[in-house]
Amino acid sequence: MPDACFAHPRLAAVYDPLDPDRSDLDAYVRMAEEFGARTVLDIGCGTGVFALRLAGLGLDVVGVDPARASLDVARGRPGADAVRWLCQDATGLPPLQADLVTMTANVAQAIEAPAMWQATLRAAHGALRPGGRLVFETRVPARRAWLEWTPERSRRVTDVPGVGRIDSWVELTEVDLPLVSFRWTYVFASDAETLTSDSTLRFRELADIEADLAAHGFGVEEVRDAPDRPGKEFVLVARRL
Repeated sequence: MPDACFAHPRLAAVYDPLDPDRSDLDAYVRMAEEFGARTVLDIGCGTGVFALRLAGLGLDVVGVDPARASLDVARGRPGADAVRWLCQDATGLPPLQADLVTMTANVAQAIEAPAMWQATLRAAHGALRPGGRLVFETRVPARRAWLEWTPERSRRVTDVPGVGRIDSWVELTEVDLPLVSFRWTYVFASDAETLTSDSTLRFRELADIEADLAAHGFGVEEVRDAPDRPGKEFVLVARRL
């Protein structure tokens, strides 16, 4: 089941205003251009920001996400008709012969159940043409990013047009490596409603990721650094063999 921040209509509607800096997507746009991709599958497309950026460049884009509320936001954006939106997880996709499959931001780590991770890699392989690429990012476990996920560091008040002031913060709920769980809290000033969203991420070691990719028919071409978080994330570029 998708986390509430993606699945709850009220939270999905304010997801982007609460996190407006998506400069992390710039590197993915550059890679799509670098690889000459014409057809892209974006797994975990959420509210569609990245998918629509690619569609705006003339690419054929399929966005897949199991959170209907997030896809409703995506479908309401200008240019949304240029993207094929699928409300489901990545399994059961039709053959797409895609040049590129992406999982941006936390998507790969949010697929924390081993069986679903394996199924997602199989689905990505099946969606790609031979020689196509899978690109995704994952945090470096040794950097222990979760130590910064505290109310003191994360609390902010955001004035969202048409919605009003929202007070939000994150706090850890459990660290049982390789799993890290946390909870976002949102307080809407307009009616004092408080909503929470619980999430769990799996912090995989690089060697384990490379082994998983090899087991599902991928060869790792390169492990890059994330420009927006240098030294803190691996960016995997894997080719379908």
